[in-house]
Amino acid sequence: MLRSALMIIDQQQGIDHPKLGPRNNPHAEQVMLSLLTRWREMQWPIFHIKHRSLEPDSVFWPEQSGFDHKAEFLPLAGENLIEKSVPCTFVNNETAALLESMSLRSIVMVGVATNNSVESSARTAGNLGYKVTVIADACFTFDKVDFDGVMQSAQQVHAMSLANLNGEYAVVVNSKEFLAQLEQ
Repeated sequence: MLRSALMIIDQQQGIDHPKLGPRNNPHAEQVMLSLLTRWREMQWPIFHIKHRSLEPDSVFWPEQSGFDHKAEFLPLAGENLIEKSVPCTFVNNETAALLESMSLRSIVMVGVATNNSVESSARTAGNLGYKVTVIADACFTFDKVDFDGVMQSAQQVHAMSLANLNGEYAVVVNSKEFLAQLEQ
């Protein structure tokens, strides 16, 4: 398999705030951590993406604990830490320049929220010509009211977001399939 960067998106304490509502995929963090462990073993590049909100009522406002990484996702020395202030990982920061400096054209994305930062980042990366893989069971999102005012479950929102990405901007796979490919 092609050497790839692992992007772990928004694994900060604020993502667990009750005001975000019900979520899907309760084992996503375990899957993310297994991928993180594998990347560290292979000594492949890791990008920890951290949202620095400009909105004081955000769960990622930097003046409160929600901004901090979850303890199990703290970057280690030598791992890249990128801050963003919008959903997309590639806007107003050095993400693309760092990938270019490492001659990386392949990215594996995991994190939250599937329909927000993950989808926005995967779309942009795909449009920039990166080979993007999104690990479906290493992402999650929350219940959301659709445009017609109908509440959609987190699983429905997650599935639609992955469908939006798959085949056009990224390849979407589950972790078992991905790890099997990685071992080949």
